[in-house]
Amino acid sequence: MRKSAVKSFPVAIIGGGPVGLAAAAHLVSRGVPVKLYEAGSAVGANIRDWGHVRIFTPWRYCVDAASVALLERRGWKAPPADTFPTGNDLVRNYLEPLSATPELAAVIETDARVTAISRLGVDKVVSQGREGQPFILAVTTATGTRRDLARAVIDASGTWATPNPLGASGIMASGEREHADRIAYGIPDVLGRHHTIYARQTTLVVGAGHSAANALLDLTLMAEADPATKVIWATRRANLVNIYGGGDADQLPARSELGAGTRALVEGGRVPLVADFAIFAIREEGGGLMIDGMTGDGPRTIGPVDRIIAATGQRPDLSLTRELRVDLDPWLESTKALGPLIDPNEHSCGSVPAHGHRELAHLEPGFYTVGIKSYGRAPTFLMLTGYEQVRSVAAALAGDLREADNVQLVLPGTGVCVTNFNVGGGEIAGCCGSPAPKRGDVSSGAIVWSRTKLGGSATAELPHKHRNRRCSC
Repeated sequence: MRKSAVKSFPVAIIGGGPVGLAAAAHLVSRGVPVKLYEAGSAVGANIRDWGHVRIFTPWRYCVDAASVALLERRGWKAPPADTFPTGNDLVRNYLEPLSATPELAAVIETDARVTAISRLGVDKVVSQGREGQPFILAVTTATGTRRDLARAVIDASGTWATPNPLGASGIMASGEREHADRIAYGIPDVLGRHHTIYARQTTLVVGAGHSAANALLDLTLMAEADPATKVIWATRRANLVNIYGGGDADQLPARSELGAGTRALVEGGRVPLVADFAIFAIREEGGGLMIDGMTGDGPRTIGPVDRIIAATGQRPDLSLTRELRVDLDPWLESTKALGPLIDPNEHSCGSVPAHGHRELAHLEPGFYTVGIKSYGRAPTFLMLTGYEQVRSVAAALAGDLREADNVQLVLPGTGVCVTNFNVGGGEIAGCCGSPAPKRGDVSSGAIVWSRTKLGGSATAELPHKHRNRRCSC
């Protein structure tokens, strides 16, 4: 197919969350035709699932510049910058108005699930003429499945719908599928619409991240009102510094408070903790669930419990791109260039060097993975990162490589990650080799990364051996 014909097709965006909508806003502002597919019945479908949860980043970190520009043309007033929205607030006060702007309303299709992506007329094996063919998307709607063509594809579909299993080996524990009706993956609304499910029950919360912390705090509030409600916490990790947080050094005070509150539950004896616990099996005994696993001291069983909340993170759905030539990190399933920079085996401070279209592209020209899905199984992702990602990708697709390569990223520091070696024989380094913030810096400890050299790469100076640098977290 002629190049001019391919360019006449829109850029397809998969996912109507904050990052997907931001991608659409940036492309629209550059005059690039767009088509956005959202599998849910409305934008922000994944966020609505945890809409009761208050976000630990204030409003100023939750909005994208191009999206705000579209909104302000319609008289939108931004919420107070330093207040903290819930997921529902984010949807109601930002995503819904954004999707209703004439520029985006015309290009968004809801209840449209993209189930496969390929190249028109060629499968994954064929090389000859591949780049000259448009992408073809299988799109399932209420009326059936159709095929749409696109000049490029931005996958911002996220990972929320594909949670990790309880099984410590990465596959479902024995009995996990059979008892799925008593297991909730994610962050159920314990104090709201799911109240009757957890009231006067014993619930095991599994996980060592912020989702687990939210569930634990809500269940404890319920238990204080009704002592018949009980909660137990189990983590795969022995070191819980990541969830307990960096205290006053954390630049997001709400994140620090979440960690401190969780720590107080354990140290105050209100929530029993079983750390370093690897789950292998779930079985029923006398009407209750027994969870068999292994700790560093040997086999252990937790139970009986009535319910389990699996706050064990998510993973990307790779079936979507089976017919594309994707380049993934071998164990994180992130885009390959990001793997060494975000590997939780090495560091968990939430930092990541500036990156854009070059790091988010694949061997399949014109295909990009953005947002939390670009991180694969890595857990530390902020919306700010996704907004800068799509700004760069949109500029590249518009042919503005200078702006696409001028990537700037400022992230609030967590205060929990330092290295235990000196850089250049002198000053102690910051997280995983980044310069240590100096007292009086304008960023006040924020993690600031930039890449402005045309054609540069954030990974050029941080090769895969970067994984040998460990953070003492």
